[in-house]
Amino acid sequence: MAGQIPQRFIDDLLARVDVVEVVGERVQLKKAGKNYSGLCPFHQEKSPSFTVSQDKQFYHCFGCGAHGNALRFLMEYDNLRFPDAVEQLASRQGLEVPREGADDPRAQAREKKRQQGVNLLELSASFFRERLAMSEGGQARDYLSRRGLSQEIVRDFGIGYAPNDWEALKRHLAGHGISDAVQIEYGLLVQREDSGRSYDRFRNRVIFPIRDWKGRTIAFGGRVLGDAKPKYLNSPETPVFHKGRELYGLYEARQANRQLDRLVIVEGYMDVVALAQFGIRNAVATLGTSTSEDHLNRLFRLVGEVVFCFDGDNAGRQAARRALETVLPLMIDGRQARFLFLPEGEDPDSLVRREGPEAFADRIVCASPLSEFLFEQAAEGRDLQRVEERERFATAVLKALERLPEGVLKSLLLSELASRTGVEQGRFKALLKTPEPAELAMPVDVPPDESLYAEESVPVRSRRQSNALDLMARTLQLLVHEPGLVEHLPEELDWCADNDNDGRLCREVIRLLRAGRYRNMQVLLAHFQGTEEGQRLNELARRELLIPRAARATELDGLVAHFRQRLAQHTPQSEFDALLAREKAGEKLSRDEKRRLMELLVTLKAPGAR
Repeated sequence: MAGQIPQRFIDDLLARVDVVEVVGERVQLKKAGKNYSGLCPFHQEKSPSFTVSQDKQFYHCFGCGAHGNALRFLMEYDNLRFPDAVEQLASRQGLEVPREGADDPRAQAREKKRQQGVNLLELSASFFRERLAMSEGGQARDYLSRRGLSQEIVRDFGIGYAPNDWEALKRHLAGHGISDAVQIEYGLLVQREDSGRSYDRFRNRVIFPIRDWKGRTIAFGGRVLGDAKPKYLNSPETPVFHKGRELYGLYEARQANRQLDRLVIVEGYMDVVALAQFGIRNAVATLGTSTSEDHLNRLFRLVGEVVFCFDGDNAGRQAARRALETVLPLMIDGRQARFLFLPEGEDPDSLVRREGPEAFADRIVCASPLSEFLFEQAAEGRDLQRVEERERFATAVLKALERLPEGVLKSLLLSELASRTGVEQGRFKALLKTPEPAELAMPVDVPPDESLYAEESVPVRSRRQSNALDLMARTLQLLVHEPGLVEHLPEELDWCADNDNDGRLCREVIRLLRAGRYRNMQVLLAHFQGTEEGQRLNELARRELLIPRAARATELDGLVAHFRQRLAQHTPQSEFDALLAREKAGEKLSRDEKRRLMELLVTLKAPGAR
């Protein structure tokens, strides 16, 4: 197939499927009023916070924030790309997925290139494994033997060898019809800038394939056998490999144990493989980057506990501090993070060989909890017997706690801080910067007026970052939750401001709803999927609509009446007077404002103008 999947097919597909049925095949759901609930599949929890709405065809977890429609669920739960999720949903309905531009030569060329990229990485992995078994791989086999790796571990991790040849892989792939350009794009060849010639990126190295969740090779890492630099070399970023999201060894860990409850993050390939050799099959490694939120979100969807493993030197401590900053915002109740520091001069590979697997496993279990490491870092180098030093200690802890989500852990850490400093917990709680409480729905019997709907005197960006919704956002929220309300809107959209992001989005949503094809939330959200507007609508969809269904039409009528009243007060004459007053006061108007001033002058001087 070639080309994109038509939006109209996606809309129709989402209208046909039932999200409760799709989710229910993977998560045990129970009826809870109008909705269904169960344990969230995306994070570890003991009490259900995961809700699926049949009316809205939408799922949402109040614990970790996961949300979306049936397509999003398949993408997140089964780790599918968008086209694969569409294919799977379509097969349930007995539908064939159409593609736009199937006969377009350019589309066919793009599809051929994409397929080449998928195939060449697996071909390359096979090539490296074959070369390890041949006579030229003797040095690599000796290295692996000295490191104590068994044939089973070498096989499980797909370890191979890149020959000491400038074009060995290049020739092999060319024999399968794969062009140099595609090999370069997927990081297998390096092209010289001076001559334009290309050569193999990996040469005379032990090769570690990096696999995705399905076990497909997406990149490589290589450990040099000679004296060349760098010692370790990774594939560059490619269309299928993003090092800030991928983790080495995650596929192998899941294959070894389908009931993982803890994952250990170590530094390199050999650490992961060496631990696996000693039976510790729950280690993963980042790929030349610090641990990112993407990494941790992926891990916390699989397990409830993550252990960071670092060297005990200054560099290791610094890396641990960065990891602490990254993990704090993700620590919703039910998750655990620990910090394991190894003796100086040791790494997981050397330590597990010296101490044995049981002792190393004990170190993992006894690793410092997040709370302990947080207080230790804040107290480092401070004499807490002195008032001034205790103040700096408390300030450092509070700064960290501001990054924590609300929950039991945050409350317990505040209590511990109070105990360690002798200051009442309530005083510390008052010092924390907390978000404003969510805005309550307006009582039905109170008519809309300027005082009730007055906007805050803060910039739009600040209002967006708070929990309160402005009026246009509230209008959008009503339409997202109940698209049928579009029938209550006046034909003219003069009340819907086009100089505001929410206003423009509101106009677009109304246009789509009036077109007649978007009559439920899931289809409307699918139309905007993957866009900034889609993120905004998803944000509004996740908010619970507190207004009773019977009162929503009245609420919308009141909002439109308010917008029109404000519009009537904002006449061309008042706008002209305001701009002219600013200019007379010596304020420099922008080019657009000067142009608007001239437009208003012409308009107001026209016959019949007021």
